[in-house]
Amino acid sequence: MSLSDLQPVPADQLTFRLPPKFDTVEEERRHRKERLAAALRLFGRFGFEEGVAGHITARDPEHTDHFWVNPFGMSFKQIKVGDLILVNHEGQVVEGRHHVNQAAFAIHSMVHQARPDVVAAAHSHSVYGKALSALGTLLEPLTQDACAFYEDHALFDDYTGVVVETEEGRRIAQALGSHKAVILRNHGLLTVGDSVEAAAWWFITMERSCQAQLAAKAAGPTVPISHENAKLTHGQIGNDVVGWINFQPLLDQILASDPDLLD
Repeated sequence: MSLSDLQPVPADQLTFRLPPKFDTVEEERRHRKERLAAALRLFGRFGFEEGVAGHITARDPEHTDHFWVNPFGMSFKQIKVGDLILVNHEGQVVEGRHHVNQAAFAIHSMVHQARPDVVAAAHSHSVYGKALSALGTLLEPLTQDACAFYEDHALFDDYTGVVVETEEGRRIAQALGSHKAVILRNHGLLTVGDSVEAAAWWFITMERSCQAQLAAKAAGPTVPISHENAKLTHGQIGNDVVGWINFQPLLDQILASDPDLLD
């Protein structure tokens, strides 16, 4: 084959995944549950577990004041679609045979209520998220990846113990506001998205950005990205479609290695 034989492939013949559309609510529910189980397995793989702490929720597409969540006390690494429980607006399990983590209900129910645009929310006690939260500070625009959160995350600057009351969850939702993430002081990270994939990706990359910031600050003086360039970069990488796209390689990996999660 000579160089003259090589012609560009038309763009419309190239494969590029985008968020799917659904014909029925049943298809959309199954899809959300599969992605929720996959995200939980990935959180387990990345070491985001801390005993029974941590949860990811996905709003039900039909009963929008209900959400699917991982069962209390079950390892992220072993959760399957069939293990997920459906919780109503009063914190009662209406589908499944496991208890709900009361902190999951107290926090996530208020976030879902305050943000009808949010499909999923993720919270766990990851090491670097906890470390940065203890400083009572926000992420700085020190890296390209951190710019996804530039002026798009908040600090819940309080700690009053384990969250078991919805009033505390309401205060966290207020702190989150219209942003994609909130740092819970002395606690950890919470991220949201218009898909399970986006919410999970924001948590994963936020945790890594916390790690990068802590390492950079420990090494010496840092050079932040300028306000103008941080804003520009946020516009390029900070929307939920980009979050969904970034999650896809991780999804492929976990579905290939843990196909039983679909059971």
